[in-house]
Amino acid sequence: MLFIKNGEVVDTKEGIIKHWDLFIREGVIMAMAPWGEMEIPDGSKVIDAKGKIVAPGLLDMHVHLREPGEEYKETIESGCKAAVAGGFVAVLSMPNTRPVNDNASVTQYIIKRAEEVGLAKVYPVGAITVGQKGETLSEFGDLKTAGAIAVSDDGRCVMDSGLMRRALEYASFFGLKVISHCEDVNLSFGGQINEGVVSAHIGLKGIPPEAEEIMVFREISLSKLTGVPIHIAHVSSRGSVEIIRWAKSRGILVTAETAPHYFTLDHNEVMGFNTLAKVNPPLRTPKDVEAIQEGLKDGTIDAIATDHAPHSVLEKEVEFDNAAFGMVGLELAVPLVLNLVRNGVLSLPDAIRKMSLNPSKILGLEGGVIELHKRADICIIDPDVEWEVTPEEIYSKGKNTPFLGKVLKGRNLMTIMGGEVVFAR
Repeated sequence: MLFIKNGEVVDTKEGIIKHWDLFIREGVIMAMAPWGEMEIPDGSKVIDAKGKIVAPGLLDMHVHLREPGEEYKETIESGCKAAVAGGFVAVLSMPNTRPVNDNASVTQYIIKRAEEVGLAKVYPVGAITVGQKGETLSEFGDLKTAGAIAVSDDGRCVMDSGLMRRALEYASFFGLKVISHCEDVNLSFGGQINEGVVSAHIGLKGIPPEAEEIMVFREISLSKLTGVPIHIAHVSSRGSVEIIRWAKSRGILVTAETAPHYFTLDHNEVMGFNTLAKVNPPLRTPKDVEAIQEGLKDGTIDAIATDHAPHSVLEKEVEFDNAAFGMVGLELAVPLVLNLVRNGVLSLPDAIRKMSLNPSKILGLEGGVIELHKRADICIIDPDVEWEVTPEEIYSKGKNTPFLGKVLKGRNLMTIMGGEVVFAR
C-alpha cells in the first residue's frame, strides 16, 4: 500500500492541478482527497510529495531500443531503465532493429524480453514493409496477433504512394495505427544537416525542410482519400506545422508528434561539426523552433515523444559525414518540457497531457490519467532540482546528446507502475 501526500496532482482530463492525497492498494488508486482530509491507512508506505508534481505515468510514442541486433547501443533492459528513470511507464519500440521487426517472431521476442525485464511496458511497432525496403507490405495480421500496436518504417519513408495507400487501408482492417516518417529521399539524399545558412557556412550538404513537408502533405492526402487516420512522426519544420494545422481545420484524421530537441535546439548547435546534434530530421532554424512551440500551444501538435536514438562512440566520434543520426532523450524529456511551462508556451497540465493522455488516446490505450479505481501508473517530478547532464547520470547505454555538460532544471524522482515503485532516485 502506498500513500502519496501533499502532491501537486495533474488532472490531464480537466486540465488543472489538484492538491490531493492518493491512497494506492493492490495496484489501483483506491482513494483521493484534498490534502490532509484522508487518514493514512495503517501499514501504508508514505511518500511526501510536497513541492513535487504527481503526474500520470508518461508514454513515449517513439523509442529505438536497438534489441535485437544492436545490443552494444542499447538493450531492452537498459532502454527500459532509462524510460522509468525519465518517468515513462510505457514506450513504443520502433522496428528498425536487426533483423527488422517485420514479422511475428521479432515482435514476440521484444514483448518476451520486456516482460522478463519487468520495468516499462514495451509496445512493439511493426514495419510497414518487409525489411523496411519500401517494396512489399509486411503481414500486418501476423504482427497484430503477435502484439504489435502500430506499423511504421521509421528511419525510412515509404516513397511509393500507392503502397502507402494500401498500407493505410490494410492497417485499418487490423486496427493498427500508421506512423509515418516523412522524408522525400530524392530531396534529402546525402544531406547531413538542415539546408540553410549554417550548412552553407560549414560546407555540409543540407536537407531542405521541403523534404519533410512534401511527404507530410502526401500522408494527409492519403488519409483524406482512404478515411484512415495517419500519425506524423517527429515534426521539425514550420511548413509541416502549417500543413497539419490546415488539415485539422478541414477535419482530416491526422495527429502529430514532435521531440524535445525540435522545440529546444536549432541548427546552430551543429557548428563546430558537433555530431551529437546530428539527427534526422535535422535541427532547423530558430523560426522553425518558434513554429513548433506554437504548434504545441495551439494543439496542432498532439504529442511529445523523444525519438530516443542511442548510439555508441563508434557511430558518433567520427567525421560528421560518417556519423549516425540520432540522440538519446528518455531521461531528458521532462526537464526540457518543463522549460515550455516556465516560458509560458504550455500549462503544466497541457505539457503532461501531451506526454501521457494524448499518446494513449492516439493509440487507443488506457492510461494518461490519475483517477479513482484506475491502475496506479504515476511519476513524481521535482520541477526545481537542477542537475548536470553527465554520462554517469544517464541510464541508457547511449550517451549521445548535445546536452552533455549542461545544467537542466527539473527531473523525475520516482516512477510507480501498478502501485509498485520501479524507480526511485
